[in-house]
Amino acid sequence: MSLPPCPSCNSEYVYQDQALLICPECGYEWNPEEAAEQDTVTVKDVNGTTLEAGDKVTFIKDLKVKGSSQVLKIGTKAQIRRIVDGKDHELDCKIAGGGEMMITAKFVKKA
Repeated sequence: MSLPPCPSCNSEYVYQDQALLICPECGYEWNPEEAAEQDTVTVKDVNGTTLEAGDKVTFIKDLKVKGSSQVLKIGTKAQIRRIVDGKDHELDCKIAGGGEMMITAKFVKKA
């Protein structure tokens, strides 16, 4: 039986004690069932609606594009291609007439 490596130190010497997995090198203990549930990223728009890949969104304010003189106007539509766990941009979107860009979820609402 193959056990996953330790999420704390990435050690492969992990053993199971009842429902928990334990790393003997760093002493980290975790429940693999809870860890699988925490891997999913949930992102919410400005209204608190949960966003998923494939959803269509619209901008709630004008946004300047970094490194360009282009401005994305309020009401511009985009489609979410994927959701990432980024520090500053969570949505990888395809924008109508603008190509592909990373957008922060707090500047969009679900269409």
